[in-house]
Amino acid sequence: MILLIGCSLGLGVLLVAAPLLWPAAERSARAPGRVLSALRERMRQAGLDAVSIPVFAAASVVVGVAAAALVFVSVPVLALAIAAGATALAIPTIVIGWKARAQRRARRSLWPDLVDHLVSAVRSGMALPDGVAALAQSGPVPTRAAFAVFQSDYESSGNFGRSLDKLKDQLADPVADRILETLRMSRDVGGTELPIVLRSLASHLRLESAIRGEVEARQSWVMNAARLGSIAPWIVLALLSTRPEAAVAYNSPAGAALIVAGFLATVIAYRIMVSLARLPEERRWFR
Repeated sequence: MILLIGCSLGLGVLLVAAPLLWPAAERSARAPGRVLSALRERMRQAGLDAVSIPVFAAASVVVGVAAAALVFVSVPVLALAIAAGATALAIPTIVIGWKARAQRRARRSLWPDLVDHLVSAVRSGMALPDGVAALAQSGPVPTRAAFAVFQSDYESSGNFGRSLDKLKDQLADPVADRILETLRMSRDVGGTELPIVLRSLASHLRLESAIRGEVEARQSWVMNAARLGSIAPWIVLALLSTRPEAAVAYNSPAGAALIVAGFLATVIAYRIMVSLARLPEERRWFR
């Protein structure tokens, strides 16, 4: 009866926190096609666009099964092994998310310099497509490969709009989308204000990068506390489970229910801490 009341209470807390943990916009994006598209984009941002989705899924399953088997051999508690396998199953996705965010943070300081190169090319009288293509040689090193693809595609097709779309897919960054859409509008509409607009955009990007970096540095301790608070109880549980009498207790139905409830509580608490500590990522509106 106590277990039923506890589960009901936990379900109620989850339902109350659901609007904060999974906003309506994100729930509507849970369709399989959109989930796969979001995963491909995240892998592209992490520099793993050459890895296919089936290979990634197979690697995740292998990691999860291996972790579950290793934990079960070390600590003969079935529920704990299943929890370890479920956690390890998400490790490749988490690692890709970390790497994608690291790549975006690293590129955040490059976009103002890239815009400065564009301003110099436009002010020197260079045609806009040629100025964008020249970034394959003169732009920031991490972005040169993507602009080399743009240069090759534009030289073969002569279609500036299509080449920009391919470049946006290569860069897969919301800041790059803003820059490229500004160039597209200037190309389609015309005008002489492009250098002024680009210079203002570069100034805004530098200010945004500085503010975001300072806030992330101040909130990093919250993230570290969330990780430590999530891992510490499970280390204690693994150490307790090495004792034979504790392993027998945790293999009982009540022990398994306790581990499952603790696992769900850890996941929910970690998500809440992350949602409070992490700044929201800018979305790609110009796709």
